[in-house]
Amino acid sequence: MSERIYASYWLETGDDPARAAEVIAGEQSSGTFVALPNETPELKARSGARVERLEVLERVSAPSLPTPVQAAYYTRCRLELSWPIENLGASLPMLMATVAGNLFELRCVTGLRITDLRLPPSFAAAYPGPAFGIQGTRQLSGVAGGPLIGTIIKPSVGLSPQETAQQVRELVQGGIDFIKDDELQGDGPHCPFDERVRAVMRVVNEAAERTGRKAMVAFNLTGDLDQMRRRHDLVLAQGGTCVMVCLNAVGLVGLHELRRHAQLPIHAHRAGWGSLTRSPALGWDYAPWQKFWRLAGADHLHVNGLRNKFSESDDSVIEAARAVLAPVMPQAPMTAMPVFSSGQTGLQAAATHAALGGADLIHTVGGGIFGHPQGVAAGVQALRAAWDAARAGVPLELQAERDAALRSALGFWK
Repeated sequence: MSERIYASYWLETGDDPARAAEVIAGEQSSGTFVALPNETPELKARSGARVERLEVLERVSAPSLPTPVQAAYYTRCRLELSWPIENLGASLPMLMATVAGNLFELRCVTGLRITDLRLPPSFAAAYPGPAFGIQGTRQLSGVAGGPLIGTIIKPSVGLSPQETAQQVRELVQGGIDFIKDDELQGDGPHCPFDERVRAVMRVVNEAAERTGRKAMVAFNLTGDLDQMRRRHDLVLAQGGTCVMVCLNAVGLVGLHELRRHAQLPIHAHRAGWGSLTRSPALGWDYAPWQKFWRLAGADHLHVNGLRNKFSESDDSVIEAARAVLAPVMPQAPMTAMPVFSSGQTGLQAAATHAALGGADLIHTVGGGIFGHPQGVAAGVQALRAAWDAARAGVPLELQAERDAALRSALGFWK
């Protein structure tokens, strides 16, 4: 029996839901806007998308999205479609074009959101997924258990390579596990990539020689393919243990080609994600979206953070993190590490740990570390103490009684 791809959607339409579902299925497989003589029943049975499920949820009086066709009411549904693998082969770019192509702008659609994606074993055979994942990241960072205590270089841009290296020096002296470039830091004239890598790794390598433990630094090498390969090789040659890319900027092909070349974990930033998800009536849920990037090779994936500075709810953040920790498919777990960020401090540690039921994550805290009144090292210690308390089930205030850095941090973490 042929392998099939299954995608689920939340659909809103002013048309008859069954007819709208068939229009979507036809648009994304063998059909077009008019019946054609060479779309025979045999061809349609072989290559047409199938409507596997259509469940009406409710009717509403107004459309969620602008529409040129007004209706008396609009029906909201759960829709599942499937395609034979022979239509596209085990290709992530073609999968994206198939499950998220011209569906959204169809006239009969007034709301459409991808909520689930189930893939056949062919995709696991075609794409190796993360090369390092959770286990490899722990081995390279030397953090056998608990979260990787991390931060982002701040200010995001404007520092010179030497100023960046000085920040890194303070962080590694404080015992940080993980440091990343901001997604806006690239290869500008004020902080050239090559100079930044050499200056930072000089500090990291010197500290590793003294302590026997090397902080993991994710250098943002987002760029053209040749640039990313060359930048990766520089990081590797300088003794670095991680690289970073902005997924929506480099695309599936960019990430996949980097994965084929890379000998280091790939830290994947989801910058631009809000444009794909912020409207509840359009775009993507995180769970199906992140499967593409894990198959393409992301070792770490950003999921926002609890009580974040953006618009995402805590429930959505935790659902995203759980999706990253769940298998891509039964045949291929392809584990990746969720990255919590965005306005984080140690105040979120206990709730994050409780919601996930574990600590396989990177917790990146910027201002909550750099703003500590006793300095950067105290900021690192305070975040670590907060996570020690979370994992032990100890109230934060009680932990602060025996940890001066945490006690001081509670005065400015808000």
